[in-house]
Amino acid sequence: MKNEQIYSQAPNYFHYYFDLLETDNLLLELEKDRTKTIGFFENIPINLEHHAYQEGKWTVSQVLRHVIDTERIFIYRALRFSRFDKTELPGFDEDFYMDGMRHHRENLSDLLAEFNTVRKSSISLFIGMTPEMLNGIGQANGQQYSAAAVGFFMIGHNMHHCKVLRERYLI
Repeated sequence: MKNEQIYSQAPNYFHYYFDLLETDNLLLELEKDRTKTIGFFENIPINLEHHAYQEGKWTVSQVLRHVIDTERIFIYRALRFSRFDKTELPGFDEDFYMDGMRHHRENLSDLLAEFNTVRKSSISLFIGMTPEMLNGIGQANGQQYSAAAVGFFMIGHNMHHCKVLRERYLI
């Protein structure tokens, strides 16, 4: 994706995630990513759901948990930004979140159903946004970005983690 407006509405570290997308059609990309993600995780053998490629790394299930948690946090940011709320929002530590789940072994099929629900909810939120709302700028974790940039980030973030799973876990 090469939508210069979106790139200008986000910190530089978002750009890597934007570069993973094919188009600048947010709703199309959210739906495509939802479908691809479901298909990808449905094809992971059940014996790998609690597999980590290296000691101290997240398991396959934990990676999906991270994607879900991140989308929930970022969609809240998109809501606030689209409503022109200028309150600075805090960051979050994904490792801290995962540590809180350390003793809870979630199964992949339940997580996948949860991902589907969360993504459909995210799509519903973005459907209701006007162009002005999508361009609403807010601040979180010391960075400024738009509601639309949040949506594109969520997709690229998910794509990034699926790529890591393919390359490091499913060899």
